[in-house]
Amino acid sequence: MSKIIINYPSIVDKHEYKKNHSSVTKYGLPENLKFCSACVMTNQLPKSEVEHTHNKDTKKKTIDFHEDGKCAACHTTEEKKNRDVDWDKREAELKELCKKYKSNNGSYDCLVPGSGGKDSFYTSYMLKYKYGMNPLTVTWAPNIYTDWGWRNFQRWIGSGFDNHLITPNKRVHRLLTRLSIDNLLHPFQNFIVGQKSFAPKMAVRLNIPLVFYGESDAEYGTGPKERFDTPKRDLKFSSKKSEQLFFGGLELNDLEKNFGITREDLSIYLPEDLEKIEKSSLEFHDLGYYLKWNPQACYYFAHENGGFEASPERTPGTYSKYNSIDDKIDDFHYYTTGIKFGLGRATYEASQEIRAGDIDREEGVILVKKFDHEYPERFSQEIFNYLSINEKEYPIACKSFESPKFSREYFDTLCDNFRSPHIWKYEDGTWKLRKTIS
Repeated sequence: MSKIIINYPSIVDKHEYKKNHSSVTKYGLPENLKFCSACVMTNQLPKSEVEHTHNKDTKKKTIDFHEDGKCAACHTTEEKKNRDVDWDKREAELKELCKKYKSNNGSYDCLVPGSGGKDSFYTSYMLKYKYGMNPLTVTWAPNIYTDWGWRNFQRWIGSGFDNHLITPNKRVHRLLTRLSIDNLLHPFQNFIVGQKSFAPKMAVRLNIPLVFYGESDAEYGTGPKERFDTPKRDLKFSSKKSEQLFFGGLELNDLEKNFGITREDLSIYLPEDLEKIEKSSLEFHDLGYYLKWNPQACYYFAHENGGFEASPERTPGTYSKYNSIDDKIDDFHYYTTGIKFGLGRATYEASQEIRAGDIDREEGVILVKKFDHEYPERFSQEIFNYLSINEKEYPIACKSFESPKFSREYFDTLCDNFRSPHIWKYEDGTWKLRKTIS
């Protein structure tokens, strides 16, 4: 096993980026960049990833575009409208499901993973107070709570829910996050791995038969269209079939030898065995299959029924104040999706709101042009300190970094290494998108 060194990011050779056109693509992205004619999404949007298999060689499958120029998410939205979905029938199915699994002895009968944000609040509240279930809520802690994120978490519990909060070993999680940024430019990878692993672990151990999530990923085009016709989630995202797992883009053996991270350190991150989940007859359901889902409506519902608090300031990179606001590293997550795939947070949110009928495409285009790719300045120094590896805390790992300290210059240079030439052009000393929404 060779020694792994995380080198200081190199200065990128900009020859390819200075061309008027480039056919060089990264991550398996489609060369011909398109924008949806109905919303503002691009065909570079990756589909849902099994994060515990994600590494440097992973090739992305991206959102489908149809011959009419519309993305899969918009087609799903139109199909829902045209099919005239019988929501009363689906709600009746939900009531039957709840009746089947409802506890008669006071034990938990369903589990709701979440942070206490608008979606998990709505899901758990509806299950308990409208459908008579006794949910246990479970939370994988953010990297660094925002003040308002922590208050919303407390309000969620305060509105009548038991909760298991797991806060992973901070030294381990910081190091894994640093590695996922260096190797994958993916600040959220290990948060997602832990978040998706924790819910089934708890359900299996506590013998809770149902796990409820919010809306289906088919709503965003990142999951298969068929997902709209079933309430059940694919277990592959939260379970494992083999022992070949990746954390921070590296296999466990590499983490042990080069960074001092042991299997015991990673026990809470390890996905449950698929065979064990299947033997337990555990089911994962989307509440959004049974009830008509609208993210903005979830925000108003959470505010009115639980005092959910929006951020006091606009989120960098977009125009909203209430989506995914509990983690300080969240701004960096969406900024890095902009670097890798050319689409930022405003693109995600405007596309969603266009499909929901809250704004039109013209307004969405204006919002994307104004806010996408905004630098995540507000928590930047705190995040850079968080990602810096010092010798006292990390005596083994520190030796595997050419530059243990993480800085603005380090981050910017690293980002340049992850830009795909077919998306980005270097002109007059500035990075520019080759094609912008219109």
